[in-house]
Amino acid sequence: MSGLAPSLILPDWPAPATVRACVTTRQGGVSLPPYETFNLGDHVGDDPQAVAENRRRLRDEFAIKPAWLKQVHGVVVADADPALVAEADASWTDQPGIACTVMTADCLPALFCDRAGTRVAAAHAGWRGLAGGVLEATLERLALPADDVLVWLGPAIGPQAFEVGMEVRDAFTAQHPEAFDAFVPGERPGKLMADIYALARIRLAARGVTAVYGGGFCTVSDPRFFSYRRTPQGGRFASLVWLNTR
Repeated sequence: MSGLAPSLILPDWPAPATVRACVTTRQGGVSLPPYETFNLGDHVGDDPQAVAENRRRLRDEFAIKPAWLKQVHGVVVADADPALVAEADASWTDQPGIACTVMTADCLPALFCDRAGTRVAAAHAGWRGLAGGVLEATLERLALPADDVLVWLGPAIGPQAFEVGMEVRDAFTAQHPEAFDAFVPGERPGKLMADIYALARIRLAARGVTAVYGGGFCTVSDPRFFSYRRTPQGGRFASLVWLNTR
């Protein structure tokens, strides 16, 4: 591996050996401030050549073909295709060497695989996509028994930083009343602090998926990650999952 390896985060989950995954950080690339250094987003105003070089380094690190998406905070799940930038917020594949890839900077990245190591998926879930059902839509595309699914929740905005309005709680509790406990009063009147990790676990559990790992990050307070709330003009990091070619 190259010098990029030390800056990557490897998910701590009991995925089978055929499944590989990683999360990038802000380090290891060539982008200049305010995108320093490993920005992978080509839609945030960074130098296109810098983004291209950063993406090349990521491809070469693992000899993979990332399937990038045009994310729109929706619930569409695409077939992962490195030759096509699909307008979707999740992708899945059963083909080795193709990496399901989502970019975030506070939203929740969720990585999926099956216990047999034959299918993988990645989903991008801001609160709208999460409430809209992007995780459930991803499970449907994987078409696996719930007991066979493993999920890892990647770096997202932490509960101490995720201030939302009452309408966000209403959107979740209308579907899952137990989601009420994922919100606590904020410091400002009419505001709540939301736990996006708890909300994701509640929705996955409702579909019978309880082998859920990860969580506990906070992109706002952890300088390893890009954070839109901390620095609105900044980059995006990526969460990827793929099947080994070997």
